Amino acid sequence: MFLNDDFLLTTDTARLLFHQHAKAMPIIDYHCHLDPKEIYEDRAFSNLTEAWLYGDHYKWRLMRANGVPESHITGDASDYDKFLAWARTVPQAVGNPLYSWTHLELRRFFGIHELLNETSAPAIWEEVNRKLAEPAFSRRGLIRSSRVKTICTTDDPADTLEYHRLLKDSETAFKVFPTFRPDKALNIDAEGFPAWIKRLEEASGLSVVSYASLLDALRNRVEFFHENGCRLSDHALDVLRYRAGEPADAEAIFAKRLEGGILSPEEITLYRTELLSALIGFYHDKGWTMQLHLHAFRNNNTPMFRKLGPDTGYDGLNDLPLTEALSKLLDRAECGTGLPKTILYSLNPGDYPALLALMGCYQKDTPGKLQLGSGWWYNDTRSGMREQLTLLADNSLLGNFVGMLTDSRSFLSYTRHEYFRRVLCGLIGELAERGEAPDDEVLLGQLVENIAYNNAAGFFGFPAGE
Repeated sequence: MFLNDDFLLTTDTARLLFHQHAKAMPIIDYHCHLDPKEIYEDRAFSNLTEAWLYGDHYKWRLMRANGVPESHITGDASDYDKFLAWARTVPQAVGNPLYSWTHLELRRFFGIHELLNETSAPAIWEEVNRKLAEPAFSRRGLIRSSRVKTICTTDDPADTLEYHRLLKDSETAFKVFPTFRPDKALNIDAEGFPAWIKRLEEASGLSVVSYASLLDALRNRVEFFHENGCRLSDHALDVLRYRAGEPADAEAIFAKRLEGGILSPEEITLYRTELLSALIGFYHDKGWTMQLHLHAFRNNNTPMFRKLGPDTGYDGLNDLPLTEALSKLLDRAECGTGLPKTILYSLNPGDYPALLALMGCYQKDTPGKLQLGSGWWYNDTRSGMREQLTLLADNSLLGNFVGMLTDSRSFLSYTRHEYFRRVLCGLIGELAERGEAPDDEVLLGQLVENIAYNNAAGFFGFPAGE
């Protein structure tokens, strides 16, 4: 039966592990793109389309694949008509995780067990919108009902963290911490780089007129983020290249950019290498965990990029070489202050074996100090999760894994943790049934509980009592 209590749980061991151990564990969503201002203001959603379809390029891609006109995806059609377009798409999505996620969200949040299609859509629209108007279904209400204990947002170094501080004083059921995401500092070739430097000056209270003063300002912001509960950094490294230089080289490149000069690819790579290496030292000193998101290939459709901008469903997977540049970056850190705890995600699952082999060269001191990140973006499917978990178990220690995250802008995405936990229990159950793992509920149950919650709770070192 579709989405019954045991879906994805194909063995007795899997069913035992999920229902007795994984299901009730709380959630740490240590990487997402929720807006802390939205969380703080805690507004009710105006309707299901706002909660479900605004900004969700996962759904947008499927709607485009179903021939839905752009007016009914990101355009000026009514919210109801956009919802109907999604309802017409869903029956074609059998086998896609969004088919399961859509119905899981309807069931877990709104108690609706009917399949979504064009016929059922009007009644579902009315029922969900009625519930969304109730206080329990506000932004924070949805987080609380999902048993979320910790959320880590994604934040620019120049952010004031105003809403994180307000949430600290106003929310007791869960905590919201910032994550340091300095992509704009690294992207020296971006058109808006000089304007961003001005924002950094305002945030840090320091004049940024040189590469050395840039490092001072970023160190200042690391300290500020740390004081506000930050314990993770994050980087989008779609293309990772390595070119070491001297501080004087980085100084000259920074000055050239501020003076309006055009940088060569070699200069851009040297600057990014030097700055990223310096930042890694900052993270190590603070005891943070560094996240590297690798090998997205962005903005492939030029007309649609010009029309809609980035993050609208036109990104793909990169397949460039990775190992040599990443090894040099990690080794340089290890030869210096030392590597911080690090999570490596690749959008290209073909990178997993190389990442796992490289990670093993730098493990020490902390259990799972280097992690293969959970199946990300195109890989957070049933098969993608299983591949990541299987390769991790084959090549490292599955029991040290820090588990699932949403990487989402949606307040309804926490059912992905349930989906992941079912996949995890299904995999471990199969190992036990094949005789590759012992028939030991204490051992396997603890393993599942650790991956679901406990490992993340201990690994990141969030402020005690926060």
